[in-house]
Amino acid sequence: METAEFESALAAFAAYLESERGYSAHTVKSYAGDIAQVLGHLERTGTTCLRSVDTHALRTWLGNQHAIGAERATLQRRVAALRSFFAWALREKRITRDPAAGLSSPKVRRKLPPTLRSSHVDAFMDALRGRLDSAEDSRQKASASRDLAIIETLYAAGIRVSELCGLDVGEIDQARGTLRVLGKGNKQRVVPIGAPALRALADWLELRGQLAGPAAGQAVFVGDQGKRIDPRVVRRIVHRTLALAPDAPDLGPHGLRHAMATHLLEGGADLRSVQEMLGHSSLATTQIYTHVTSERLRAVFEQAHPRA
Repeated sequence: METAEFESALAAFAAYLESERGYSAHTVKSYAGDIAQVLGHLERTGTTCLRSVDTHALRTWLGNQHAIGAERATLQRRVAALRSFFAWALREKRITRDPAAGLSSPKVRRKLPPTLRSSHVDAFMDALRGRLDSAEDSRQKASASRDLAIIETLYAAGIRVSELCGLDVGEIDQARGTLRVLGKGNKQRVVPIGAPALRALADWLELRGQLAGPAAGQAVFVGDQGKRIDPRVVRRIVHRTLALAPDAPDLGPHGLRHAMATHLLEGGADLRSVQEMLGHSSLATTQIYTHVTSERLRAVFEQAHPRA
């Protein structure tokens, strides 16, 4: 990108997303990359001033993206990035009208996510407890206890890996059976967890000193190097654990979050409560799980009903 105005605007927009909106580094990088692409396209087609950008130019760029095979979800994100960028530019008085206001997002065909059955959960939880019982030394026992607490917590609370890794000891309320987690956009929420997860956490915290080093601080979960556990380590633990259950799909940590939401709805929980527990900003995001449970009911009906 050669236009100084474009470079300045892009840098300021990225800083705004990070500092004021509290977006993750990954989201900032994705949005900034999308805006850099469209600004580069505008330069190549002769537009070098933000005030000269019109809706037609943006639609042309999106049309080109579609023509070269961009997925609907990618186009949807790029429209969101354009709306956010030009709305910010208007507030900052870098432009006098918003050319992205009239853009519409393509509808995404949402695929039903596969999920774990409760029998899968029982199988790998039993296997983890067996590993804990058979541990031969104190460090091995601490590692097995940590892994069990990680899996119990992810499934019980439905929290994200980043939220689990960010947990501090003071954010566990054993008396109330809750966790206080810091989610996307630096939003805090309190989520309930059940007795098995609370027991697993309590047992792990008693052994935490076997693994924790000075750099661990108040982190609930620590890695084998004694520091706050890394999300990549948690993902490896989850993949290894899911392999312990015969025929369980290898879904990774988000699969435990999917399973928690699906099993709650199948058990009669209302959608709003599940939305709050998961930390979804939109109810539409949570509604995907109602489709999963409906598909399961349909499968049971067709298998069992004599006139299905």
